Amino acid sequence: MSDKIWLSSPHMGGTEQKHVNMAFEKNWIAPLGPQVDAFEKELVKYTHTGFAASLNSGTAAIHLALIILGVTAGDEVICQSMTFSASANPIKYVGATPVFIDSETETWNMCPVLLREAIVDRMAKGKKPKAIIPVHLYGMPAKMPEIMEIANEFGIPIIEDAAEALGSTINWKATGTFGTMGILSFNGNKIITTSGGGALISYQEEYIEKAKFLATQARDAALHYQHSEIGYNYRMSNVSAAIGCGQMEVLDDHVAGRRANFDFYKAALAEIEGISFLQEPAGYLCNRWLSTILIDPLKANGITREKIASTLLKDNIECRPLWKPMHLQPVFADCHFYGTGVAEDLFNRGLCLPSGSNLSKDDLKRVVNGILSLFAISHAY
Repeated sequence: MSDKIWLSSPHMGGTEQKHVNMAFEKNWIAPLGPQVDAFEKELVKYTHTGFAASLNSGTAAIHLALIILGVTAGDEVICQSMTFSASANPIKYVGATPVFIDSETETWNMCPVLLREAIVDRMAKGKKPKAIIPVHLYGMPAKMPEIMEIANEFGIPIIEDAAEALGSTINWKATGTFGTMGILSFNGNKIITTSGGGALISYQEEYIEKAKFLATQARDAALHYQHSEIGYNYRMSNVSAAIGCGQMEVLDDHVAGRRANFDFYKAALAEIEGISFLQEPAGYLCNRWLSTILIDPLKANGITREKIASTLLKDNIECRPLWKPMHLQPVFADCHFYGTGVAEDLFNRGLCLPSGSNLSKDDLKRVVNGILSLFAISHAY
C-alpha cells in the first residue's frame, strides 16, 4: 500500500529542538517557565493584540473566557452551529445552554442576519444571551465587522474562536482580535503545534491575568496554599511552549504552504463541473488551514462526496467530511437553533482534502489523480 497522506500532520521547522534543549538545560521542565513567557510574547507580537495566556488547549481557553465573563448555570450563549464540538462543550461546562446559529454561504460561518434574529427572539423571551461565540471555520474569517456591530448594539461580549485561523486576517487585522477575547489552538493538526495546547488573547490585561490565575488552580497570594475561587490545571507546560517558540518562526511559511495547496487543488480541479471551492471575500486572507471542496452530484455525473472520499481512502489518503453542525448532534438535540439549512447542506456535500504544509507536490498530485480518476479526465497531473 502507498504511504499514508495525512489530512493535516505536524510540521516541524527545524529550531523547535533548540528551544526544547534550552528548557532542558535550565531544568525548566515545569508547567511554567521562560519559554512560556517567550511564546506568549510572540503570540502578542504576531496578532498585534495586547496580552496572551498560553493554556493546555483551545477548549480550556473558551471555558476560562466564559467564566471570566460571568456565564453561569441558566444562562444562554450563542454559538456557531457549523464547528467542532469544542466550541460548544465549554458552554455546558459552566451549566449554560448553547443557542446555535446557522452559517451563511459566503464564508460558511455565523450568519449575521440570523444572529440578530436570535438575539431579538431570545430577549423577547426574557433570555438575553451572555456571550456570542463565532468561529473562523477552516481558517476562513467570519463576517466579524457585521457580527461586532450587532454584538455592540446589544451589549453582548464576543469570544472569538480562532482555533483554526491563526494567520488569517480581515483587512490586515488578525482573527481572534475583533472580540472581547479570542482563542487559539495548537493541537497537533493545527497550522502550528505545541503537541497540544491553546491560548487566550485579549486587549484587556485584566482578563488575561484572571485567566492565568484560574488556570493555575486559583491560588491566592498567600505563603500557604489558600484558594478563594475554584481553579483549574489549564496552563501550558514550558516544554510545550518551547516547541511553540520554534513553530512561530515558521508560521508564515506554513500559511504560505497551505495557501499554495489550495491554489494547486483549485487549478487542478477547475474543469470538473460540480466541484467548487470557498473563495475569499474582498479584504479577507484565509490561512487555508484545510482545503475544502463542495460536490454537487447533479452537476458531477452523480459523483458524490462519499464516492470521492471512498476512492481517496482506498489509496491511503486521509480526508473527512465537513464538521457535522452542532444542532444536528444528539448531545445538543434539545438546544434552540436559528437557521435556514445552510450548514446542513455544507455538511452533506463538503469534503476536507489533505492540507498539511509539509505535503509534497507528489502527494498533491496523488490526491488530484484520485479525484480525476472518477471523472474520466483525459489527463492527470
